[in-house]
Amino acid sequence: MPEAPEVQTVLSTLETQIKDVVINDIFVYYPKIIDNVEVEAFKKQLKGQAFHTFSRLGKYLIFGLDDYDLIVHLRMEGKFYLYDKLCKDKHIHLVFQLSNEKYMSYHDTRKFGRMYLYPKKEDIHSYDCFKNVGYDYMDERVNGMYFYNCVHSLKRNLKSCLLDQSIMASIGNIYADEICFEVGLDPRSRASKLSKKDCERIVFATKRILQGATRFGGTTIRSYTSSLGVTGRFQLHLKVHNQIQCKVCHQNIKKITVSQRGTYLCPNCQKRK
Repeated sequence: MPEAPEVQTVLSTLETQIKDVVINDIFVYYPKIIDNVEVEAFKKQLKGQAFHTFSRLGKYLIFGLDDYDLIVHLRMEGKFYLYDKLCKDKHIHLVFQLSNEKYMSYHDTRKFGRMYLYPKKEDIHSYDCFKNVGYDYMDERVNGMYFYNCVHSLKRNLKSCLLDQSIMASIGNIYADEICFEVGLDPRSRASKLSKKDCERIVFATKRILQGATRFGGTTIRSYTSSLGVTGRFQLHLKVHNQIQCKVCHQNIKKITVSQRGTYLCPNCQKRK
C-alpha cells in the first residue's frame, strides 16, 4: 500500500502535469469507486472545475478545485495514468477528460481505492472521510508528548500504534519497521512501557525517515510506482524491511508477524520493552 512518501510523490508529479487544467468530462466504469455522492452528481459537479492545489493528509490525496475538494485514497493498488487518448482496460475504473487534451485514468487492480467529493471548507478534518484520521506526521502538533499521551495507556504493541492512522496518519508497514529499527525498539514492545523520551525519539525518527523517503520518491516494492514516470528509490536505503542482514551489526534479520503484518527486525539491535 502506498504510504505518505509515495502519495506525496504521486501528488507532486501530478501537480506538474495538471495544475490549473480543467475537467471537461468524467467517465465512470466502476461506480463504487465514488464513495459519498451519486455518480451523476459527481460528474455534474466536477465538470468545468480546475485542479488548483495538491495536498495530502496521511495517505489521502487532496485535489483542491474551484469549488470542491476531491479526495482520493489509493488503498492497495490505486494508480493514476495520463494518456493522450481514451484508453479502455478492465482495471481502469474512472477517467477524467482534461482541457489539455489528456485523459487522467484511475487504475486499480483490486478496486479498493475510493474517491470523495466535498464542497470546499477551510477545515478539511471536518470531512466525513477523515473522521478516523489523526494528524499528519508533518503536523506541528505531532511531537513526542502528543504521541506519549496517545499511546501510554494502551495495551498494544508499538507497531500497531505506528500503523494506527487515528494516532498519526501516514505510516504503513514498511516505514513502521524502519522507525522501530531507527529507535532500537522491538516492534512488539508494549506501548504502555514507552517513556516520554522513547516517544520523542519515535516521532523524530518518523519525520526524518518519511521526509527522507519522500526526497527519494518513496519506496518501490512490488506494485508501487508513481505511475507517471517516477519510481521510488528509497528501497535502496532500507535498513531492515525486506533485508537479509543488519547493516549495523551484520546479524541476520528476523521476519516475524506483528499485528497480523509481516515484520522485519534485528534481534541484536532492537530491544523489547
